[in-house]
Amino acid sequence: MKYQLIRSKRKTLSLQISDSAELLVRAPNRLSVKKIENFIHKKQYWIEKKQTLIKNTKRKMHYHEDEVFLYLGSTYPLKLIHMKKPQIHFDGGCFHLSGDGETHFHAWYKNAFRNIALPRLDYYADLHQLNYNKVYLKAQKTRWGSCSHVNNINLNYLLIMAPMSVIDYVIVHELAHIKHKHHQSEFWQLVEYILPNYHQAKNWLKEQGHQLRIL
Repeated sequence: MKYQLIRSKRKTLSLQISDSAELLVRAPNRLSVKKIENFIHKKQYWIEKKQTLIKNTKRKMHYHEDEVFLYLGSTYPLKLIHMKKPQIHFDGGCFHLSGDGETHFHAWYKNAFRNIALPRLDYYADLHQLNYNKVYLKAQKTRWGSCSHVNNINLNYLLIMAPMSVIDYVIVHELAHIKHKHHQSEFWQLVEYILPNYHQAKNWLKEQGHQLRIL
């Protein structure tokens, strides 16, 4: 079974299935490959079940009439309109589209993220004195966010499709890296201090995150 091995100073071995159905193995630096692969073998049924689920649910949007699109955790239908000027409009109940769907939805989601999510970034940064340098919005294929060594933060604007609690979790996760450039206990303690229920949002991304990459 193919897998990507990620070693670190962590003490435990964990498995993760990515949005592209790839098996990610996170292991302690000194743990032998034999023990890692024995663990994978024991979890083979779970791995294959998760990979099949992701592959079966992974799809691309076609921008057809009444196709549904996610926004802040809820789904809304698409209505096609005919206008001289290509545009997209959301009226609170459905999306109205004239023109190229992929281009307009990406632009609309990015603008919505900028207006709705970025104020949350400043809110948590100011509240907990976690000062970032610059922020960049991207539609990344493998990451929801990142924080550089100079405290520049990247956020995936496709997160605007997820519930607000999930957006808050990713924002807090990256802000916590300003203080802790690792995923050891001190890091997670800070995340939990800011968001006591962060586990729910983290699990939502693991289980439902593939839905945000279908544009």
